[in-house]
Amino acid sequence: MNMQTLALAFLAATAIGGLAWVFLYPVLSGEKKAENRRASVAKSEPAARQVDKTQRSRREQVEGSLKELEARRQKEKRLPLSSRLTQAGLDWTPRKFMVASAILGAVCFVIAVLAGGGLLAGVGLAFAGGFGLPRWVLSFLKKRREKNFLKALPDAVDVIVRGIKAGLPLFESIKVVAADSPEPLRSEFLAIIETQAIGMPLGEACARLYERMPVPEANFFGIVVAIQQKSGGNLSEALGNLSKVLRDRKKMAEKIQAMSMEAKASAGIIGSLPPIVMLLVYLSTPQYISLLWTHPTGQLMLVGCVIWMSIGIFVMRRMINFDF
Repeated sequence: MNMQTLALAFLAATAIGGLAWVFLYPVLSGEKKAENRRASVAKSEPAARQVDKTQRSRREQVEGSLKELEARRQKEKRLPLSSRLTQAGLDWTPRKFMVASAILGAVCFVIAVLAGGGLLAGVGLAFAGGFGLPRWVLSFLKKRREKNFLKALPDAVDVIVRGIKAGLPLFESIKVVAADSPEPLRSEFLAIIETQAIGMPLGEACARLYERMPVPEANFFGIVVAIQQKSGGNLSEALGNLSKVLRDRKKMAEKIQAMSMEAKASAGIIGSLPPIVMLLVYLSTPQYISLLWTHPTGQLMLVGCVIWMSIGIFVMRRMINFDF
């Protein structure tokens, strides 16, 4: 009895001492006052610091503008199918794309039915082949085209800057880029030349580059040219700063990709382990693993495993998908 009393007293004293340490020690030791003082000092910036903040470098302004433009464009409504086909670099009409998707879905349905999958499996495979696969391919082509465009854009901007410094007009410098650049940069700048040739101002023609290539760098290039055409200014300096920012963003993207490769490899290994183990068990003892799709309880467990694995892969993808 005495031991229980001593144990309870010790626990009570420890609990009271812990609470006092958490709540009373910061006040008595002055840590709370020091923290408030540091917060007040951090909030009130000196006048010289405020002046430096208002006079930021052009590079920081360009980076901030790119982020604002990207956030603004993400809030816009979904693009029609014709614009998505143009952004993917395809000259198809929406009707041709829909017909091809319908044919692919019908082929997948026939294959599933002939393979003995049943009507439900045929409908599911037809939906995946006619609706999901074509749009995935369209998104893949769009991203690949944007990646190739961003890879060649800094060099093209440098060519324009050197041409302007050498005395060439902006339109002639764009012609040089259109003649010597790789695809898709060549076709995009040719579109700018063709649009300007029919009477549209060069600034507006460059501003429309974003409609065909929806990346913030292309949008900012169009805005810089459009502002210079309206209000004047040192275009070579502005484009030179833009080229520097584009190269820094490219370095940052490559650095992020290198740092996230370990997490991507871990996600791939973890996601592929269950199917691989299931296949190996089926090859060795098929009667043992076949209960997963022959017994109702096994089917329920298999569906639950697929759902949880999908959630895990989605969470890991969100964790390693960096947006900058």
